[in-house]
Amino acid sequence: MSRRPILVDCDTGIDDALALAYLLAEPAVEIVGVTTVSGNTDAARAAANTLSLFELAGVDDIPVAVGAHDFRGRAYAGGAPHVHGDDGIGGIALTTAARVHDTRPAVELIDHLAARHPDLTVLALGPLTNLAAYAETPGVAAFERLVVMGGAFAHSGNVTAWAEANIHNDPEAAAVVFAQEWDTTLVPLDVTMSQTMDATDLVRLDAIAGALPRALAAMLPFYLDFYAGRVFADRRCALHDPLAAMVAAGVLRGVSVSSGQVEVRLERGERGRTVSSRGSSSQRWVRGMEGSAVEVLLERLESREWPD
Repeated sequence: MSRRPILVDCDTGIDDALALAYLLAEPAVEIVGVTTVSGNTDAARAAANTLSLFELAGVDDIPVAVGAHDFRGRAYAGGAPHVHGDDGIGGIALTTAARVHDTRPAVELIDHLAARHPDLTVLALGPLTNLAAYAETPGVAAFERLVVMGGAFAHSGNVTAWAEANIHNDPEAAAVVFAQEWDTTLVPLDVTMSQTMDATDLVRLDAIAGALPRALAAMLPFYLDFYAGRVFADRRCALHDPLAAMVAAGVLRGVSVSSGQVEVRLERGERGRTVSSRGSSSQRWVRGMEGSAVEVLLERLESREWPD
């Protein structure tokens, strides 16, 4: 059985790191490339974080390209250090990887991989700045489908009352992406906020042998501390990006899915709000999920033999 090729476009913070580790351990998929964008941290730091994580995993053949630093509507202004730490990964001070990032721009790497893999899935875990640029570049190759961690429909936002962080950071880019005729699935806060990892799960993660699981276990307390008492009553965090990765891999499926054209509000009062008011044959957003993301995550991480 062939593995599904996936390109990950991310802003490597803590939940991105969990998603990347999950995909490395998931036998149904193969990460064929990573492009980075500013969001949780800046695009260059996100690439450095990704390369360091890959080095811990003993992976040296996945290209990592740096994408957009600034957003379409505003300059990047420092990310979310209160959520992910000053370095994006909980301040654990990972050793800089020996391997450097790919010299190609993000759009060029996406085009190369889409041409090489006609069945490519693009998994977007950060703002959609790179993908908006791709949409507006003439002559680029088509990819098979897009899975986006982003948006909030019936759920409140996590930046404003309406807006989820990835869409809020660059709503102009999101509007361009959702105007395309791409086969697109959104994994919004409506489902990610119900899939969580708690302190007990962290103990189980900390028991997994290997340099990468140890790094994940070291960075997660920072993330749990942000959520505790602020978002959840107890010490737990939402698994936003890992859940989207599992949807992209076809491992977890939506039990309730709405087909609808996604639109992004750009007006000041509702800036970054996602709405879906009419039908679509190519766009959908997940309203409910089957299964447990944390159980899948931990099972996959436990099943792989990680280098020390």
